[in-house]
Amino acid sequence: MSENCGPTTPSDLPKAYMSVRALTERLAAPLSAEDQTVQSMADVSPTKWHRAHVTWFFETFVLGPHAEGYRPYNEAFAYIFNSYYEALGDRHPRSERGHISRPGIAEIARYREFVDEAMEEMLNGDLEPGVADLVTLGLNHEQQHQELLLMDIKNVLSRNPLHPAYTAPDDIAECRTPPRTGWLEHEGGVAEIGHRGQGFGFDNEFPRHPVYLSPFALADRPVTCGEWMAFMEDDGYSRPEFWLSDGWAVVTTQGWQAPLYWFRDGDGGPWQEFTLSGAHPIDPNAPVCHVSYYEADAYAHWTGRRLPTEAEWEAVAGTAATGGNFLGPGVPHPRPAVSNALMGDVWEWTSSAYAPYPGFRAAAGAVGEYNGKFMVSQYVLRGGSCATPPGHSRSTYRNFFPPGARWAFSGVRLAQDP
Repeated sequence: MSENCGPTTPSDLPKAYMSVRALTERLAAPLSAEDQTVQSMADVSPTKWHRAHVTWFFETFVLGPHAEGYRPYNEAFAYIFNSYYEALGDRHPRSERGHISRPGIAEIARYREFVDEAMEEMLNGDLEPGVADLVTLGLNHEQQHQELLLMDIKNVLSRNPLHPAYTAPDDIAECRTPPRTGWLEHEGGVAEIGHRGQGFGFDNEFPRHPVYLSPFALADRPVTCGEWMAFMEDDGYSRPEFWLSDGWAVVTTQGWQAPLYWFRDGDGGPWQEFTLSGAHPIDPNAPVCHVSYYEADAYAHWTGRRLPTEAEWEAVAGTAATGGNFLGPGVPHPRPAVSNALMGDVWEWTSSAYAPYPGFRAAAGAVGEYNGKFMVSQYVLRGGSCATPPGHSRSTYRNFFPPGARWAFSGVRLAQDP
């Protein structure tokens, strides 16, 4: 973890720790043992693996080095629940996590309880220097996996022809008409982006630095499903002039015709989408979701506009970021678009490659593998989504995925030049 991740108050940690850990269990509670074991593709991890991995993180980076006399719950778990930390030894292949039928969900629950008891004892004592920051990193890491848990189980359940629901539907079928797209104009010039250093931030948000922006305007709301349907009806998925070369290769190879989870019953029936509350008709007023960078870029070309850079997005969001449809008690699903809502609903693709900021330095040791090693062949998304825990995202937060990824809660906001 970067030393720039901001101060942490140790007295706040016990309550914060138990709150984050409890939310993970609540998210997993609707799922059966069978649900929690399935891995539907290599990018997806089983629910029970997420529950164990975030526990392994605290055991490995906090308890092992800093809790006197701590002995791991099970030494073998270091192999099956390590994700990508090369410095910590060999790992079970990511694509084979769904092959692990044991430990089962009851054993993983006991593992979590074992680690939680040790963490509670540590957090209520005197902490060594730096431990509070490690715990804060671990909590933010677990919040990331809470969103991943929902992304992944949505993909798992979508493969079932019965369209099973993760949770009962609520008011998912809202039909409030979004306003016409307005534009948030920026005069350009020198702007500063990056974390200011107050409160927690991931190392990839640092250091804060100046950037030069040409004048531009950012759309005041994300692209809606209805607008996306117009792109589809104009043969957007079959016209190569809109697509990057790599994107066109993916479209033709994989046969994309619509966003992920959109489908039709029968020949030419109305479009529906699979959601975490089962299958529903498409809401044309909701932000389009589960589209890749390739699709976002093609749509922008179709409109004659473009995707914003991450610096442009942050320059506007730093002064005009509103919204707030984050993870809550209802169905995690985008709500009808509203003006000036730059936060929540869907992560928004930018045209910026995921790269280090000038002066970026990864932390020493295994924990330094957290972000820096992934700064290649991926694109930045901004804003947070309906599956992001409240308080986890911020205007400087840099999410990132490969350009062909569609299972994240990812959407589109356009930019234009004068």
